[in-house]
Amino acid sequence: MARDIDIVLFGATGFVGRLVAEHLAEAAPDGVVIGLAGRSERRLREVRDGLGGRVRDWPLVVADSGDPAALGALAARSRVVISTVGPYQRHGIPLVEACAREGTDYCDLTGEVLFVREVIDRFHEQARESGARIVVSCGFDSVPSDLGVHLLHRAAEADGAGALTDTTMWVREASGGVSGGTVDSMRVQLQRVREDPALRRVAGDPFALSGGRRGASGQREHWRPFVEERSGRWAVPFFMASYNTRVVRRSDALRGGAYGPRFRYRELVGTGRGARGALQAHAMVAALGGLMGALAVPGLRALVDRALPAPGEGPSRERREAGSFRTETITTTEAGWRYAATVAGQGDPGYAATSVELGQAGLVLLATRGTPGRGGGVLTPAVALGDDLVEALRAQGFTLEVRRDEPAPAARGRVTTG
Repeated sequence: MARDIDIVLFGATGFVGRLVAEHLAEAAPDGVVIGLAGRSERRLREVRDGLGGRVRDWPLVVADSGDPAALGALAARSRVVISTVGPYQRHGIPLVEACAREGTDYCDLTGEVLFVREVIDRFHEQARESGARIVVSCGFDSVPSDLGVHLLHRAAEADGAGALTDTTMWVREASGGVSGGTVDSMRVQLQRVREDPALRRVAGDPFALSGGRRGASGQREHWRPFVEERSGRWAVPFFMASYNTRVVRRSDALRGGAYGPRFRYRELVGTGRGARGALQAHAMVAALGGLMGALAVPGLRALVDRALPAPGEGPSRERREAGSFRTETITTTEAGWRYAATVAGQGDPGYAATSVELGQAGLVLLATRGTPGRGGGVLTPAVALGDDLVEALRAQGFTLEVRRDEPAPAARGRVTTG
C-alpha cells in the first residue's frame, strides 16, 4: 500500500488527542498530510470540523486499538504515527507491533515502565530491521528529563570536560492539572504489579529499560524525605522519577554508555530548609503514598475514583494556559566542571506543553525520515530526535539552554544519587 498520509494522529478524539490535533493544525508545514484516527468516524469528523481552516481535507481513518488488521492498514499507509491512546499497556501493543512490522515511525506519551519493557522485548529487533523508529515518552514524561541530560552531554563533550558523573534534575516549577487518562494508566500498572511478583521486580529495577546494560552503582529509588547534600535543603523524589530516570538510562545504554561509567541520575523536588521544609517534604510523600495505596486497593479505589477525573477528562483551557514548568538538571563532569541545563515551557506541563512536545516529535520524525544514520528500534526522545527536537521546541517558545559554572573543587565530594 502506498503511504498517502504523512502523519496519523491515533486517538484524535480523546482529551490529549484533541490538543495535539490543535497544535498540528497550527504548526504543521503546508503540504503535510495529517490523518485523524480513532474508533468513530462521527467523532473524528467533529474534531476536524472544530479545527476549521486548512484542515478540512485531512483524511479520517477509522481503526480500533483492538483490531490488528485495521491497525496494520493504518501503519502501512502512514509515514509517522502519533499515539495518544492509553493506558498503553492495555491498548498500545498492537499499534506498536504494526508500526515495527511496516517500518512506520511512531511516537507516544507513555509513562508506563511495563509497557515499554514489553515493547523493547518484543519489537526492538524487528523495528531495527524494518527501520521503524519507535520513540516512547515524548511528552512531559520524559522530554525535559531526557533532553536536559542530552544537552549536558553535548556541552561537556564539546568542551572536552569529560564524561558526566552525578546528575540531578530539580523540578523548580510544575503547575497544572491531572487528566483521567493519566489516572487510568496508574491504575493499570498498579494492578499488574500487585498481581504478578515478576512484574513487580521489573518495575523496581532501575535499569528495567536499559536492555541488559547496567550503569553505575547506587541507582535506586528511595521515597523518604531527606536533606540533599549539596543544597542543604529538604527534598523528595519527583513523583515521575521512577519512570523518567529509566528513560534517561535507556538513552545512555542506546548510546553505548556515552554519558560515562560514573553517570548516576535522579530527579528531585526541593521543599526548603528547616522544619518547614521537612514538614512539606513528609506531607508530599504521605499524600502520594496514600493515593497509590488507595488506587491499588479495590475497595478504596471506588471511593478515590469519585474525586478524580474520568478517562477523557482533564483541566480546562484556562487552567492549561495558566500552567508552566521549569526543570534544572545539574551535573559534575569527570574533569570537575559543573553544568546546568534548564528546560522550561509555558502552559500546563502535562497537557498544553505535552501536546506541543508530542506534536513536534511527530513533525521531527517526518522531517528526518530516511536521513542516513537514523536507525530504527525502540528509542528515546534524546536518541531518536536529539538536537532536532531541541531546535523545534525552541521555535515553539520553550527554553532549552545550558550554562557552565566554574570548576567544582574536588574537596566538595560527590552527590549520592538514588
